[in-house]
Amino acid sequence: MTNARTFLRTALLATALIAAPALADGPIKDRGEAVERAHFERDRETILAMAGDYKVRFDMQESTPWMAGYEPLDRKISGGHESVRVIEDTGTKIVLQHLLVVGAEGEEFVIKHWRQDWEYEPERILAYAGPNTWEWVEMPERLRNGRWSQTVYQVDDSPRYAGWGEWQDSQGIRRWRSNWTWRPLARRDAVRDPVYDRYASINRHQLTPTGWIHWQDNTKMMPDASAADGLSPVVQEYVLNTYDAFDDYSVAAADAYWADTAGYWAAVRKEWDAVAEERDGITITEEAQTGTVISGRLLTIANEIRAGELNEANAITEARGLIRSATAGTAKTSDATLEESGAY
Repeated sequence: MTNARTFLRTALLATALIAAPALADGPIKDRGEAVERAHFERDRETILAMAGDYKVRFDMQESTPWMAGYEPLDRKISGGHESVRVIEDTGTKIVLQHLLVVGAEGEEFVIKHWRQDWEYEPERILAYAGPNTWEWVEMPERLRNGRWSQTVYQVDDSPRYAGWGEWQDSQGIRRWRSNWTWRPLARRDAVRDPVYDRYASINRHQLTPTGWIHWQDNTKMMPDASAADGLSPVVQEYVLNTYDAFDDYSVAAADAYWADTAGYWAAVRKEWDAVAEERDGITITEEAQTGTVISGRLLTIANEIRAGELNEANAITEARGLIRSATAGTAKTSDATLEESGAY
């Protein structure tokens, strides 16, 4: 009986991951040009409102175990200061770059953190497909109208996860909810070598009176050859990242970092995009401490530009070579590591 229940539960989850986007959010009927334009402009205002300077609280809690004998981890709370900047806005695409500022006054250190790209009615998204692999996934045409995709990128601008959804107003709250998405493990989990190797997630963004929240509903999944789709659920996790407007920290340090390295990171983003186009997705080895095997070096290059140890042109040439070799499966692990929150 237990095996039968396990099989049914796994089959239902697999069905949900495939069908949920259509079942949870049907097509948005044509509302007329004026109404569509008003919704579009309101959506843009909401996304742009996430830019700013914040005190951030990362709250992670494993809750319900789905596997017999699994003991949920204790709740973990951390935080810091983060500046979010609009680095691209074409109208239908908005790119927000997060910059963590850590350390005492006068000794601040800036960590290029995650990035979120919002695109209006895209034809496809670059989605996580399993360990070390991201593939282009078509967004169903009947679901594009009025919806935005959100693609989240890792600290080295390699992809992390992507999904789509509609910005809505309900109960007096402005919110966006994704379809079901696959995600790679965050560093906080990857370094533990757990039995699970990915998350099945729903991602939410909501504005608050003092800023905004990023809310994740993660089902941690493990490989299981006996399961209907080769995966079984292990435990549920809820992550609430709260961004409260706050600028009593060295905001100037974040802006100085970006002023010094923006050209370099623009070239890095362009190279990742080129590889994804040419190779119909991205395949690159990841490691627990750093994310991709070249993440440490790509971040170190940026610091060397700031220190005057490497000019931008040579930095970009090296970065392009690293990305090309790593995505061809020939890169070696960098000795550099990144200490970051792992909460995105």
